[in-house]
Amino acid sequence: MAGLAGKAALVTGAGQGVGQGIALALAAAGARVALAGRTLSKLEDTAAMIRERGGEALTLTGDVKAEADLSAWVEQACATFGQLDILVNNAQEVPLGKLEEVSDEAFLNGFISGPLASFRLMKLARPHMAARGGGTIINLSSSAAKRWDMAGYGAYGAVKQATRALTRAAASEWGRENIRVLTIAPHAESPGLKWWVQNNPEEAEAFFRTIPLGRIGRLEEDIGRAVAALCSDELGYLTGATIPLDGGQANFD
Repeated sequence: MAGLAGKAALVTGAGQGVGQGIALALAAAGARVALAGRTLSKLEDTAAMIRERGGEALTLTGDVKAEADLSAWVEQACATFGQLDILVNNAQEVPLGKLEEVSDEAFLNGFISGPLASFRLMKLARPHMAARGGGTIINLSSSAAKRWDMAGYGAYGAVKQATRALTRAAASEWGRENIRVLTIAPHAESPGLKWWVQNNPEEAEAFFRTIPLGRIGRLEEDIGRAVAALCSDELGYLTGATIPLDGGQANFD
C-alpha cells in the first residue's frame, strides 16, 4: 500500500486501540502521521512502530477537550510536515450507562471530547486542506447509536449521532473545496471493547452472535486499512457517508 505517499495526517487518540491501528495503516500507505493524545509514552510506542517500518511520525500531547491544545496540534503538524491532508477524529470520552446513571459532567465531557472537538479540529484543518486542493476528514461514530434497545446507550448514542450530523454538514459545505468528510462506525479489538466485554460478558456474547462475519475487527488490518483506502484518491468520489466497519452487524440505512 502506497496510495497516500506525499500526504500528511493527524490522528487523535493515536496511542492505543483504533487510533493506533489507523495511524499504523496510514503510515504503511505512505503518509507522514502526527500522533495526538494525552499520554506521551503511548504515543511514543506508536511512533516507534511506525519508524521501525520506515515511516515518519510526530508525537503531540494534549487534551482533546482543550481548545488551545487542538489548535497547537494542527499548527505543529503543519509546521513539521508543511501540510495537512488527512484528519482522523478518533479520541472520545464515552458516557455509558442508563440515563439516570449518567451525570451531567459525563454527558458534557462526551460532547466536548467528541462532536465539539471534531467540530473544532475540522474547522482548524479546513484552510490547510483547501490550500492543498482538498483533503479527507474521518470522524468516528458507533453502531451503539442505532441499537433497537437503547437502554444504557442513550448518552453515548446522542454524542455519536451528533458527530454524524457534523459529518454530513461539512461534506455538504466543503465539497466544492474537494474536502471529503466521512464517518466510520467500527467494531475493533480496542481496550475499550475489551473492558466492556469483561464487565458485560452475557451481553457481549449475545452481541457477538449478531455479527455476520463472526468476529471483531482487527485494529490495523480491518479498521486502519479501510480508513487508508477511504483517504485515497481511488475513493475520491465518496463523501458524507457513514461506513459501518462492523462485520455487517449494524443497519445504517
